[in-house]
Amino acid sequence: MEELPAIFMDLAVILVTAGVITVVFKWLKQPLVLGYILAGFFIGPHFPWFPAVTDTESVHVWSDIGIVFLMFALGLEFSLKKLKKVGGTGAITALTELAIMFLIGNTVGHLLGFSDMSCIFLGCMLSISSTAIIVKSFDDLKLKQQKFTSTVTGVLVVEDIVAVLLLVVLGTLSVSRSFNGGELAGSLVRLVFFLLVWFLFGIYFIPTFLRWMRRYMTEETLLLVAVGLCFGMVVLAAKAGLSTALGAFVMGAILAETIEADVIHRLITPLKNLFAAVFFVSVGMMVQPAVLGQFWWKILIIALCIIVFKSMAATLGVLLSGKPLRTAVQSGFCFCQIGEFSFIIAGLGMSYGVIDENLYPIIVSVSILTTFVTPYMIKGANPAYEWIEPRLPESLKKHLEAYSSHSGGDEGSRATVGGFLRKQLVNILIYGAILAAISLLSISLLRPFLDGLFHDLEVPQIWSRLIGLVGTLILMSPFLWAVAVKNVSRSKIKKMFSAFRFSQAVVIPLLLLRYFVAIFAVGMVVAGYVDLAIGSLLVIAVVVVAVVLFSRRADGFYGRIEESFNKNFNSRSAQAAFRIPSGMENEFAMERLRLSPASPLAGKTLAQAEVRERYGANVVAIERGDTVVDLPGKSEILMPTDVLTVIGTEDEVGAIRGDIEKEADMLVHDHSDHEMHMYRYHVEAGGPLCGMQIGTSLLAVKHHVMVIAIERGGQKIVNPPKGTVFLHDDLLWFVSPEELTIEGFEKKMVEM
Repeated sequence: MEELPAIFMDLAVILVTAGVITVVFKWLKQPLVLGYILAGFFIGPHFPWFPAVTDTESVHVWSDIGIVFLMFALGLEFSLKKLKKVGGTGAITALTELAIMFLIGNTVGHLLGFSDMSCIFLGCMLSISSTAIIVKSFDDLKLKQQKFTSTVTGVLVVEDIVAVLLLVVLGTLSVSRSFNGGELAGSLVRLVFFLLVWFLFGIYFIPTFLRWMRRYMTEETLLLVAVGLCFGMVVLAAKAGLSTALGAFVMGAILAETIEADVIHRLITPLKNLFAAVFFVSVGMMVQPAVLGQFWWKILIIALCIIVFKSMAATLGVLLSGKPLRTAVQSGFCFCQIGEFSFIIAGLGMSYGVIDENLYPIIVSVSILTTFVTPYMIKGANPAYEWIEPRLPESLKKHLEAYSSHSGGDEGSRATVGGFLRKQLVNILIYGAILAAISLLSISLLRPFLDGLFHDLEVPQIWSRLIGLVGTLILMSPFLWAVAVKNVSRSKIKKMFSAFRFSQAVVIPLLLLRYFVAIFAVGMVVAGYVDLAIGSLLVIAVVVVAVVLFSRRADGFYGRIEESFNKNFNSRSAQAAFRIPSGMENEFAMERLRLSPASPLAGKTLAQAEVRERYGANVVAIERGDTVVDLPGKSEILMPTDVLTVIGTEDEVGAIRGDIEKEADMLVHDHSDHEMHMYRYHVEAGGPLCGMQIGTSLLAVKHHVMVIAIERGGQKIVNPPKGTVFLHDDLLWFVSPEELTIEGFEKKMVEM
């Protein structure tokens, strides 16, 4: 018999143990993530009284897949529009927290006697929070749609980006023991370039592809396509030297802009739950009681620093970004742990041999300890705010309120030159990245393919190069037009020149930069295909750019591309009942919520549900199958699985969301005590049923009886229609929830 691979036994042990322990934690009303970690400890190599996992390498691969699915699901819930909205808050909070925690970690490391390089690594480890643990805690505590969670997610995305850069810096420090600013700058440019290209090309192509295959799509094919796209982006991220978790988040954010996002999220949730469980169990397997006993005081000190100072630093960062005190406290209390990136940083230091050997097991123990604390810190945020707020001086409260309202104020008062400058720089950045991507793909993929093809056909190489060059320039032409000509209005420029004395010093160099980017992009492609002197190269580039600039076809082609991109980018928001004006986006929130069968609103009319009276929100549309009911009346019944478009403030939508999406107390209900009784009745001549039709007999209405079959002349009539007449010698089979006797039944029929 073929020997079963160890991973089968390991998964059986992992999942059964995790299932049993998490049932206990559910009974105790504790976060499930803690149960997973405890299960991991029980089946880990350091707990000798339980079956241990043997193929730990395969388990860690599965746990990495768990992180991918967690980040992918997070991206599906967090669209690019939300990311843009909280991007400033995320950057300010993350950088504030990272700076403070690096200094604290470095200082604590020296006080605990670690080496200088270990202290640098410790500071970086303490700076990065665990996205997986925070997201899972939001799931367990049913907080995913709370107002502050979007702020937390924005911070986590920035932290993951910074973590990638930290790995570059620490790798350089480990090898050369010196800081290489050029390499860091190069990594930052590469990161921005790849993110821009992925988002732009993803938004342009993926929704178009899904729209094309929509009529042929089933849940099975949609799941396969979505998971395939997710792992495809993970591979691209790894090839580009970036975080695989970041790649999964990017693909989730791209798919979040499609109308398939809700279905994909529903289909992906079971996979996410399965693999995420393996991830958290694998974290628990790393608990080493010997390390806890030997270095308990160091572990406790570092953990307390994270819980106290990291939460305070994050709260300060959110306040500095202009958010209210309640949001700052709720957000800040989420950042009280370290996780997967801290393990990677510690592993990097161990691989180079530049950190103390005991730092890795210490940081793992600290991570597990802070993970246990995280759900309780998140739950304690509101009580902490209620305790802090009354004790603050009134003058400080007024300053905080004024700062918050000023930070979220009107952005329409931007200076003309400043607005022009920002628009032009964004234009150069976006289209420069697209041109660079096309150039690199053409030179690295198209040119070798054409060279090999023409070599096999025994055609001179000059023809393959010429075809590749011309084809690439044609593909680039609309973007060359966009980078050189788009958003350049001579009338506006003249108006700025006359209104602002020094505007020429800003506008003219910026326009020259646009032309330079276009010429450089063409020159890079030409240089990749044809080996000519620099002078000839520039001449060709200028000529080609001049032709493109005066080409109306390039203008029209670009217009169609931009129209298609905007359509894809707004496809999901177009499903909303209407669009909230930009000036009122901060006052209103609008969401599409699926009505759960367990919801207390299910089966009620809008008047009975009292949505406006109880929650303050309004239901402006109801989607039911293929139909949409706009502005439903109060007599409209709310049916399970209806998709309700709800509008109100963030707090009002948050309040009604809990009742609309309410989950059942039990997944499976036992109805074995509910029994239908079956009876056999003989119709006799002159009896109460003989000669009557089923419909006029009122058996169902008055006697709670349903006829399911009639035996007549050796034939069976199954589910007879209501016009069927009962005849002499018919044998009736009927069911009833009540216990009847034939005599009692006949007596009732006579009394009828």
